[in-house]
Amino acid sequence: MDLKPLENQNVFDLSSLNNLRQQAIGAKSGQESDEALKKAAQQFEAIFTQMLLKSMRQANEAFEDKDSPFNASGVKFFQEMHDQQIATELSSNGSLGLADLIVQQLSPNAKGYTPASVIRTDAELNTDKLLGKVAQLPKSEVQEVEKEVISSEESSLFDSPKAFVEQVWDYAKSAAQKIGLNPEVMVAQAALETGWGKHVIKKTDGSSSNNLFNIKSDNSWTGDKAKKQTLEFEQGLPVKKQAHFRAYESIKDSVDDFVDFLQQNPRYEKALEKTSDSSTFLDELQNAGYATDPNYAEKIKNVLERADFKSMLGSIVRRGVN
Repeated sequence: MDLKPLENQNVFDLSSLNNLRQQAIGAKSGQESDEALKKAAQQFEAIFTQMLLKSMRQANEAFEDKDSPFNASGVKFFQEMHDQQIATELSSNGSLGLADLIVQQLSPNAKGYTPASVIRTDAELNTDKLLGKVAQLPKSEVQEVEKEVISSEESSLFDSPKAFVEQVWDYAKSAAQKIGLNPEVMVAQAALETGWGKHVIKKTDGSSSNNLFNIKSDNSWTGDKAKKQTLEFEQGLPVKKQAHFRAYESIKDSVDDFVDFLQQNPRYEKALEKTSDSSTFLDELQNAGYATDPNYAEKIKNVLERADFKSMLGSIVRRGVN
């Protein structure tokens, strides 16, 4: 019996599965039956792989430029065709090993089958290479999304990073003493959250929220609020969302509320126990869920290690700015 190789079949050949079923029924020998079963199993694996690729594409939709010509329906149609062909080729090459397991389970000539716990651990499916890194976005693309959420909803309160550090330092030093934290950590965190004070959330009336730590407003918050689009990380991928944030009368109120916020939330108890060690404090802050960015703590540590940041702090100390 002449069975058409799976890799030579058109991905839109809807009758192929039924033809394989008929071939399996009409097979005159065990060998022909096994061949038909193998092709059917490969078809099933191809369908499963296509569903996997489709899910990966959907996870990437948050980064799509709606006005881009590459986001047109025609482009998506051919992109889907491409993914279907990839799924077919992966199945024919045995990249996942799912077809082999199905054959071992269903073949009447098989004496046993491989358990799922050991299925094809020797095969590496390089989906990043095949899909142009759909699952893992380059840093440049993540930065583009970050730029997009930095919009007219934010205002700049400071002319330079130096001006930001000089104005925040005094308030941070006073507030940090309450929890035994190095004030440099608070300044570095505020710098990361606001881009050195250039991207502070605005209220609906256009005035600044003065929220240096991007603390969101929940049901317990009775003060003013500000709304903006934000970047959250879900399962390692950045997603754009609308969120409400606390708004303050002054920078000092924001810094003081940051400390109060940590002290009033039981989930930050471990972080507050480690304030004497800045690095551990930041790790515990992230572990407690302060931010969804998986690299949040490391980013603040990088700010602390920056030469220009240390130079600005040194200048403040030498001039007696306390």
